[in-house]
Formats: sequence, C-alpha cells, structure tokens
Amino acid sequence: MNTPKPEAGAAAAQLAARALNLVNGGVIVLDADQRIVLWNSWLTPRCGRAATRVLGHPLFDVFPSLRGSRVEAAVLAALAEDTTTAIPQSDNPSPFPLRAAGSFDGPAFEQAVTVSPFREDGQTFCLVEIRDVSGTVEREKRLLDHAESMRARSYVDGLTGIANRRYFDVALDRELRRAQRLGGALSLLLTDIDSFKAYNDHFGHQGGDACLSTVAQALASKLKRPADVAARYGGEEFAAILPDTDAAQARQLAENIREYVASLNLPHAPAAVHPRVTLSIGVASIEKGRLDDPKALIEAADQALYAAKRGGRNCVVVDGEAGPA
Repeated sequence: MNTPKPEAGAAAAQLAARALNLVNGGVIVLDADQRIVLWNSWLTPRCGRAATRVLGHPLFDVFPSLRGSRVEAAVLAALAEDTTTAIPQSDNPSPFPLRAAGSFDGPAFEQAVTVSPFREDGQTFCLVEIRDVSGTVEREKRLLDHAESMRARSYVDGLTGIANRRYFDVALDRELRRAQRLGGALSLLLTDIDSFKAYNDHFGHQGGDACLSTVAQALASKLKRPADVAARYGGEEFAAILPDTDAAQARQLAENIREYVASLNLPHAPAAVHPRVTLSIGVASIEKGRLDDPKALIEAADQALYAAKRGGRNCVVVDGEAGPA
C-alpha cells in the first residue's frame, strides 16, 4: 500500500482552499466552542472582515446581533444534538449583517442560511452556509406580480374595462355562498342595450364598441360599494351583482341606472324602438328554496329581462312581476 507523500497532502489542501474561496456563498466552520476555524473569501467584501481578523474568535463575538437568534439556536442544536437546520426566512430574511460587496452602509441582503454538524478526527464541527437570495426573491416577486397581473387581466373585459363573464361566474358563486352563510340578501341585475343590433348595423362595429364601453362605464359608475360587481355578461348584455341588497333596493338602483343611461342622450339608429340608447333591466333576488343557486338566480333575472323587453323596453322588471315596474 502506497503512503501519500506530504507534498501531495499540502497540494490537496491548497486546492481545497482555492475551491472554497471560489464558492458563490459564505462558508463558515465552527469548532465545538463555537470558534471560527474556517472563513471563505466570499464573506470578506460583504462584511469587511478578512479571515485573519476572525479566525479563532467565537462567531457570536464577531456578529453580536446573532445572539438569541435562530442562527445561534441552530448552531447549538448542531453541536449538541447533531441536528441540521435550515433557517426559515419568515423569521428573519437577513440574519447576518451582510451587505452587497463594497456597500457597507446599505441594507443587509436577504439570505438562505443552513447550519449542519459534521465530525472530523473525532471532533465535532459546525458548517454554516450563507447564500445571497435577494436576486431570487426579487425574481420570485416579479413572477408573482406578473402572475397576478395576468390573473387580473383574465378577469377583465378587454373592450369595456369592467369584469368579464369569467369573473362574474366566480363572484356570483362567492357572494351567493356568503349570503347563505350569513343569512343576508343578494340581488342580481341583468341589463340589455335595447335594439343594439340596429345600432351596430347603422353606426358600424366601431360605433357599437364605443356604445358598449359608454354603457359599461355608466353602469359601473352607479355601483358605489366595493363588493358590488359590474360585469359584461355577453354581447350587449351586462350584469350587476349586489350583495346585501334586497329586491326593493335592487329595483331602485336598476331604475337609477336606466334613467342615467337614458339621460346620456346617445343617438340611436333610425330603426330602433327609441330615438336614444336605453336599457332594459331584469332583477332577481335570492329566495330560500327557490333562487338559491347561481343558475336559478340567473334564469330568474333573465326571465325578468325578457319581460322588460316584451313590455316595450327601457324599463325595469323584478322577478315575479307580470310586466314593467
């Protein structure tokens, strides 16, 4: 069996030291007395201390702010109980007072810290690894912001800027469950622009789009409470979800919306029933045992809207009524 030559061992040690100093992260090794026995060069520009200044000193004398922290608890657990610990960032995202290289007066960057025990030649040591995750955190934040933006856009009607049918379905289900849980009221308006096909045929699709946007914003402007939802239900049809609103209150709001749109005096097509753009509105409110699911509530509001159309348009009909209010 060949015995390694002393110079081979020294070369290996030099290679290990060089490799350690190339690691893109902080590496600290502590002995059983919590004294620093290894300190890689990554740490120096980030805390202003070279290895020669800290070797042999207790870690918590070099970094007094770590006393009583999760890092100290993890070091004690590693040395006494042979336990490896990854420090949760939720406790303290920047446990070590480390800053961007050369920036000693800036804020500490966010870190991922792992403390691991190991044994060498019968002695217990503790390895502390520190990674700068500030860039990762920022990238994750940007990704989350982008995902949230995409999610928000997926719930907005691109033409009118109010909620789309997808969001309407989610919101109606949510508010119906809430009303049933709390025993509260909930009303739904379904609104249709009267003779819209004639408008589109006369003014063209661009004119029709402008009309849709104007009516959508008019509807939304009359919904004052944060929980109220104005949505484009489809085509020239709009909806309003009104939590904590009974049938009488919903009827009044529907009349306000109808009157407001009529007051805009938007010229209609010659073939339209009315010379100005108007709305027909159907109203339905939840009832225990009957209108207690989204489908039933929508059908009731749709039937009321149909009755408003049949009754001459530019009017409001509440579910259960024979004709215009």
